[in-house]
Amino acid sequence: MPSVKKLLVPLALLAGGIGVGGGAAYATTILLGPPPAAGAAGHEDAEPTTFVDVDNVLAPLVLPDGERLAGYVSFQLALEVPADRADDISARLPLLRHEINMRTYRQPMASGPDGTLPTLEVFRNVVRQAADAAFGKGAVSAIAIAQATPA
Repeated sequence: MPSVKKLLVPLALLAGGIGVGGGAAYATTILLGPPPAAGAAGHEDAEPTTFVDVDNVLAPLVLPDGERLAGYVSFQLALEVPADRADDISARLPLLRHEINMRTYRQPMASGPDGTLPTLEVFRNVVRQAADAAFGKGAVSAIAIAQATPA
């Protein structure tokens, strides 16, 4: 029966090691407390934000050659801004529209076989640059493109 003994000793050592390791982990948790959540501290200090809707932003779709116009597209946006600046930013939306118009004709964003599909990432970058110019750097923390329809 030496083979059964050789098999039972490692299994007994494994079970004992699991028991001792689990007990040590439990005791450490009881003495030191649970670990802090990964992002809990950062979200408590963040200021509240809100979304400001921007309807019917009309933008030209310039083909990738940068010379021809494929058409126009109407976007519906939502800008995430600090809650205390929402009224100020809502009042300055015409300035944002102007800044978008001054940038979109220089950024070719038409895609697809006939050039009628907008490249949303290019438009999002245009809106980010326009928002920084219209409201100040960092005033808009996120840009959500809710709808894009050909005009």
